[in-house]
Amino acid sequence: MAGILFDDVFVIKDIDPEGKKFDSVSRLFCESEAYKMDLILDIHSHLYPVELGDKFRLVLTSTLRDDGGYGTTEEEEYDVHFKSSRLDSFDYVMHGKIYRIDDAGGSGGIDSAHVATYASFGGLLMRLEGDVKNMISFDTYMNIYLLLKRVGF
Repeated sequence: MAGILFDDVFVIKDIDPEGKKFDSVSRLFCESEAYKMDLILDIHSHLYPVELGDKFRLVLTSTLRDDGGYGTTEEEEYDVHFKSSRLDSFDYVMHGKIYRIDDAGGSGGIDSAHVATYASFGGLLMRLEGDVKNMISFDTYMNIYLLLKRVGF
């Protein structure tokens, strides 16, 4: 699929370890299978209920268009009549912005081998941490889509 920035399967290791802050939001602590990335992700728990041990595929992409194309502005990207098989293939989709990329080890700036990428999806937050090779396509202030789909064990 064109426009994909990151794609991996995650296992939920913990849910709301510090207690639930909001009724309809859960904070997930997850680990990826292929790249051994760590993920902290806020989700709307009424729309996408999860349990410990659940697995899901997470895709971060720059566009929802199947051909990878997009408009030059956010207004051109939005089309009320837009249909996408990419959207139909996933259970939960959010749009947001990467707002920070940091050295996760605290030893050498964003050129370090281990980085953390932070994004906000209308106040629901994501922190993806791991090898910089898996996040080379990310830029600060980049608009992204997060897509989730449950997968079997």
